[in-house]
Amino acid sequence: MALKWQGWVVGLVGLAGLLVFAPLGLYVWASGPPSQPAAAAVPPPRVEVTDCRVDPASRRVLAVVEARGGQGSYVVTVEFRDRRPPLPDARTSQSLVRLPGLTPTTPPARTEAVGPVWPPATVPWCGVAGVAATPG
Repeated sequence: MALKWQGWVVGLVGLAGLLVFAPLGLYVWASGPPSQPAAAAVPPPRVEVTDCRVDPASRRVLAVVEARGGQGSYVVTVEFRDRRPPLPDARTSQSLVRLPGLTPTTPPARTEAVGPVWPPATVPWCGVAGVAATPG
């Protein structure tokens, strides 16, 4: 008589296994093939100030900013001060310039940052304080 119930127990255990592992198998199957690795990220552009001078007519500081490489559009913060390195409590002036549409294969992009009115007989220092990518 005990052999009669063993068949039922084996059948119920098999059915329970299907109910537990079938959804797991369907989930793995439906999730699809493994995702492909992302394309190599393009490094940020190399940005530098190539010229820093005082405009004789307006007495404003003008900095020529040049960028190479990168992908997309960037906003560059240009800093103007009267010495390098600055004193700990020195105040600096900053200007933002936009560099649109950079690609690794295009020639260097150039733009000009306009700074504050500069006092006479003082030599300005211009430098890049930051580079940030812009969306879109």
